[in-house]
Amino acid sequence: MRVARRPVEPSQDTWRRRLHADGVARWLVPGCYLVGAVLLTWRLWVDPASRAQLLGNGVSADIRLFSWFLRYDATAVAHGHLPALVTTAVNAPEGINLMWNTALLLPGIVLAPVTLLAGPMVTLTVLLTLGFAGSATALFLVLRRWECGTGFAALGGAVYGFSPALVDTGVGHYHLQFAVLPPLIIDALLRIVTGRGRTVRTGIWLGLLAAVQIFIGEELLVDTAIAGVLLVVVLAASRPRSVPSRAGPAAAGLGTAVVAALVVSGYSLWVQFRGRLTEHGSPWSTAHFRNHPADFVVPPGGMLFHSQATAAALAARPPRLAEYLAYLGWPLLVVLVICAVWFWRDIRVRAAAVTWAVLEVFSLGTHNALFGRFRYPAAWLPWSGLQHLPVLSQLLVDRLSILADGAAAAVLAFSLDRAWTAMPHAPAWRRGLPAAVAVLAVLPIVPLPLRAGDITPVPAGWQTAFARLRLAPGARVLMLPANSEAMGWQAATGQPISLIGGYCIAPTPSGQARGCATAKTATGKYLAALQAGAAQAKAPTRARIAADFGYWRPAAVVAVTRRGSRLAGFLTRILGPPAVEAGRVLGWHVRHGPLRLQH
Repeated sequence: MRVARRPVEPSQDTWRRRLHADGVARWLVPGCYLVGAVLLTWRLWVDPASRAQLLGNGVSADIRLFSWFLRYDATAVAHGHLPALVTTAVNAPEGINLMWNTALLLPGIVLAPVTLLAGPMVTLTVLLTLGFAGSATALFLVLRRWECGTGFAALGGAVYGFSPALVDTGVGHYHLQFAVLPPLIIDALLRIVTGRGRTVRTGIWLGLLAAVQIFIGEELLVDTAIAGVLLVVVLAASRPRSVPSRAGPAAAGLGTAVVAALVVSGYSLWVQFRGRLTEHGSPWSTAHFRNHPADFVVPPGGMLFHSQATAAALAARPPRLAEYLAYLGWPLLVVLVICAVWFWRDIRVRAAAVTWAVLEVFSLGTHNALFGRFRYPAAWLPWSGLQHLPVLSQLLVDRLSILADGAAAAVLAFSLDRAWTAMPHAPAWRRGLPAAVAVLAVLPIVPLPLRAGDITPVPAGWQTAFARLRLAPGARVLMLPANSEAMGWQAATGQPISLIGGYCIAPTPSGQARGCATAKTATGKYLAALQAGAAQAKAPTRARIAADFGYWRPAAVVAVTRRGSRLAGFLTRILGPPAVEAGRVLGWHVRHGPLRLQH
């Protein structure tokens, strides 16, 4: 008669060793992630105060925008108060509502000492580096909580934290690239609905995480909510008998989360939706922000293994924007499908796999597309039924790839863990074979260090010109050029002025979201054309010039130009000789009243 062998209980010493090893891993793995993040951003760390990531052959205007927001936040902290949520420090005289802009409020406040001591560009490099390492660490800790082995959880964290989607958003979308909280939000949500967490305590934790994410980037919170809903639906469909018993506690936990989130962020949300300068719609053509099926398999230039010719041909496909978030590569896609099928009975793998697949399909948007010789109509895509819902109508669906990459990393980690534990007595080489295959599949998404270049330096004479103008703090200044470069120069120097126009988002009189721009006025368009050297620019009428200046009511006009330029000549005709001239900068005081308008 065969007697079942009684399992051997681990000794007390064995438990201590396991706990010690786990404690070491909790420090060692994040340390390795930080080293990887520094290697990925080393070209910035060479001179973080004057270098930024390159988008194409130049520095993205978004980077200058974020540097301005960091300076704005730090200035408020230096004066002993929180940043105002509605301000005329940019886009004067209308101003902007920061809750409708990617203002990085919380990172700007927390890192204000870095900004005040070293400048906003250094702060952005710190934030970028922490975004890669922190995002990887967050998923690693969540995978460990859900009983994934240390080594496999470490691989999953790396796949997410250094994923192609986060590397691409790292070019300038810091509010998306700092994806540390989504794994923690998903973890708290799952602990509430599965009963693994205490209802009230975990609900409060979830609410706090959601509120904090609001002050980092609301868009990523919406993406995370979509992923969370998908996970809960899969869990409910997989365990239908558990739904009635879990519905009440889950509702209580989620209700607690909503209350906690509103306590922290309720006033800010009121300012956003009921305060001044509220908006609706999107300033962008959201239909263009979608993935194409080929994007999943054609490597972008930022990957270690890439094809410049193929990627360049794909990039020429109209309309092609700067974002390229979908790539995972054929090897990893095949491995993920095999893992999902092979370990389908593991509810962790099943939930993550379905979430990954649905998010990737959502990211295709709602437009017809050609994949090889196969053309699929937009009506086949599920996002066509969701795109008109509130909030979702403004979503840029290609950015769902960030959460999809996290789900893919979870599929890989949980599957490897199952494969390892399913062969406890197999030879070491056989147990390690699935991990080796997974590592090979991950190699195509290993990123190259981010390309970096010098930012446009502050023009010679900038600070001298402002010192001689002796403007009052907060004085309105019409800067030429009136774009993100002027915002970057103000961020670098901390000049306490209010910029007329700028690079931001503000509502039209009807409330429709649009880009801020001085050039939207007739006089602004003409000044921008003169700045750009356009030979055929037609000057506006005297009445139009007077009306535009009467609306702006600037205390001064400051132009980066030479004295003999057409721009300087025009400004001299309407304002008189410049009050100051320093380096490449000319400055005029503006007296309110009739302009000279000489011919």
